[in-house]
Amino acid sequence: MLNIRTAAPIDIPAMVNLLSELFAQEAEFSPHAPRQARALKMILDRPETGILFLACDGASVVGMVSLLFTISTAEGGRVCSLEDMVVAKPHRGRGVGRSLLTHAIDYAAAQGFLRITLLTDTTNAVAIEMYKRHGFVASAMHSMRLHLASPNG
Repeated sequence: MLNIRTAAPIDIPAMVNLLSELFAQEAEFSPHAPRQARALKMILDRPETGILFLACDGASVVGMVSLLFTISTAEGGRVCSLEDMVVAKPHRGRGVGRSLLTHAIDYAAAQGFLRITLLTDTTNAVAIEMYKRHGFVASAMHSMRLHLASPNG
């Protein structure tokens, strides 16, 4: 039976494994376990920065979604970014992603966030269609990045 719960520090290894699976399929990122573990710990240590939700099948972590919090001057209040969403490959196509996304949206709405923004690979048609089914729409904004430093480890 699928259960969605908030992540805890003990879940970091399972989340690192999921992120490794996610980043192995993304065009712009590569798995790097120490970096992922460090970032997950930062979120867990500072709940004002974000929240991590896990999909569990019994005791096994089979999916995750992360929301990071900020303030939008355009919206005039708190907004969040859906930073990572991944379902372990053997559990895809079973509604796990839909359950995680619905949980994240419901949480954000209940907390008074005004918007959820996300980025996804333009080639990930399955993810794009799922996000559209949940009300996400394409933005005219263009994503750009400037890397300032490479984190150690």
